[in-house]
Amino acid sequence: MKITYYGHACFGLNVAGKNLLFDPYVTHNELAKHIDVNTIPADYIFLSHGHEDHVADAFDIAKRTNAVIVSNYEIAVWFNKKGIEKYHPMNHGGKWKFKFGTVKYVAAVHTSSMPDGTYGGNPGGFVVETAEGNVYYSGDTALTMDMQLIPLTSAKLDVALLPIGDNFTMGADDAILASDFVKCNKIIGLHYDTFGFIKINHEEAKQKFAAKGKELLLLNIGETIELN
Repeated sequence: MKITYYGHACFGLNVAGKNLLFDPYVTHNELAKHIDVNTIPADYIFLSHGHEDHVADAFDIAKRTNAVIVSNYEIAVWFNKKGIEKYHPMNHGGKWKFKFGTVKYVAAVHTSSMPDGTYGGNPGGFVVETAEGNVYYSGDTALTMDMQLIPLTSAKLDVALLPIGDNFTMGADDAILASDFVKCNKIIGLHYDTFGFIKINHEEAKQKFAAKGKELLLLNIGETIELN
């Protein structure tokens, strides 16, 4: 499995010959100006919630790639009404077997509305289980006790993608607790630095995780790593 960071909370996973894209927000991200959104591959686009900084490029990418939009019922149907024919609605606690593996839609604590103000349903995260590795993509969320259910109901995680920017989501301290809850010590940070409210000290954050015997990866935008 290969993981590519496209900035903010947007990641691409290449697994089993399929490209999974999470929360695409590239064209309006000043930090991701060097990324050509028209070259980003996608067979599936997973959307954690409806805020613009998570769905802004979803429509155009889905139209270009013919990708399936996967999200909660409200968001999936919203995109369908906008002209996206391929969509897969989910809801909390539900699991579905896709061609690349299984995905479970899990709880998140945040707000959610679509860019036009339409109700965006309740936010969520995704636990992706594949033969090449298991990943938890939390989306935007506060620390929540529901995270403790993930290791009880899903396969052992290889990596967890967690927000660390604070203010709108968890900060580093709560993300460390979240990693305890989901029983995963390899963390990739998301939702940091993009705006003034969520700028962080990278080294301080990494040291906090290291002090607890954990690894925090803060990828460069455009960087790809391989999950071993």
